[in-house]
Amino acid sequence: MYKHIIWDFDGTLFDTYPVMAKTFQAALQERGVEEPVESIMKQMKISMSAAIDYYEKKYQIDNAFKTNYQIRRKEMEADSSKPFEGITEVCKYIHSTDRKNYLYTHRGESSIRLLKKFGLDEYFSDFITSQHGFERKPSPAAIRHLIKKHGIKPTEAIMIGDRNLDLLSAKNAGISACYYTELEDTNPHAEYIIRDFQQLYNLV
Repeated sequence: MYKHIIWDFDGTLFDTYPVMAKTFQAALQERGVEEPVESIMKQMKISMSAAIDYYEKKYQIDNAFKTNYQIRRKEMEADSSKPFEGITEVCKYIHSTDRKNYLYTHRGESSIRLLKKFGLDEYFSDFITSQHGFERKPSPAAIRHLIKKHGIKPTEAIMIGDRNLDLLSAKNAGISACYYTELEDTNPHAEYIIRDFQQLYNLV
């Protein structure tokens, strides 16, 4: 049983990829470019920076495009992004059984605003966002910071994420990793694979 659960945000706590990809697609369409949403999501699930780099090379998108996309994404997310089904209940369960939830995301303060919007912030003990300036995943720096700050035993901690970056950051910090995927997928970097958050009750 794990006492410290570290969560990724996009694609793990919140189902944000569809909103992000559709907004990106609309921004490309304004430039006269057609790109399938599925292709955009595939790049975003590697990482947001990987997606930007990929389309910058493919379509020569500039800083004006990136700024426009970020503005529109924040507007759309505020209205459309929601936690995955079962997330509220499992986070509340972890909190109510005297264990700890932590957030570790490359996203900025918008992650905390969305947690607050759905009343999830009260179940979290700490938040690591891009504002903290840690080296990006798969660096273990942010997780090691949480371990030191909260006196966490590595054997009692697990990171839950939907990308290799999340899982590798956990492994590099010496803690367990849980891969969340809606697909019939495997992952060599994770001790556990879940396709439904109900499965977490057997781990935590």
